[in-house]
Amino acid sequence: MAVPASDIAFTPSVKAEQERRGSRAQYARMEEARGWASTVTPDLAQQLAGARSFYLGTASAEGQPYIQHRGGPPGFLHVLDERTLGFADFSGNRQYITTGNLAENARAFIFVMDYARRRRVKIWGRARVVENDEALLARLRPAEGGVRVERAIVLEIEAWDRNCPQHIPQLVPIEDVVPVVEKLEARIAALEAELARVRAGG
Repeated sequence: MAVPASDIAFTPSVKAEQERRGSRAQYARMEEARGWASTVTPDLAQQLAGARSFYLGTASAEGQPYIQHRGGPPGFLHVLDERTLGFADFSGNRQYITTGNLAENARAFIFVMDYARRRRVKIWGRARVVENDEALLARLRPAEGGVRVERAIVLEIEAWDRNCPQHIPQLVPIEDVVPVVEKLEARIAALEAELARVRAGG
C-alpha cells in the first residue's frame, strides 16, 4: 500500500493523538479518498502567483525550529515546475539562520496566508540554497527594482494541503485599499462641489 503524502505530517505520534481525540477515522477516509497533493495544481499556482508574502520554516540538525517571513511583489514565489517552487533570497539582517539550517537539514515548510480571501496553504518539502546560477536568479528576480538578490532558494514539494478558513481574520492589503479610497474621495469631492454649485444657484 502506498504511503499517503499526509504521512509527512501525520507521524505515528500524530495519528495516535488523532485516535485518542476522535479524529483519526476522519483523516483515514481522507487518505483513502483524495489525500494530500504532492504536485502543483492550477488553483495552487494561481494562489501562489498572487502571494505577497509567506512564512518559511526550517530547523537545525538538532531540530531547533525557525520561521522567517518572506515578502515581495505578487508572484515572487515562483512555480518552476509541478513539483518545484523557487524564490529569490533578498539581502536582510545577515543572520543567515535559514541558510545555515538548510546547510545541515533540507526539510522545510512554506505557509502561505491569504487574509483577504481567508485561505491558507501548507507546503512541505526539501529546500536547497542555490548560488552563482545567473539563469535561475534572472528567472526569480522581481521585475521591480530596489532589492538586492543574494541567492535563490528552491523547494522540492513533498506534500501540500489547505486549511479551512476558520478563525482567519479578513484583512486587506493597504496597497489594494488606497486606490479605492482615493477614487471614493475624488467622487465625494466632486459631489460636494456639485452640491455647492446647486445651492449657490438656488
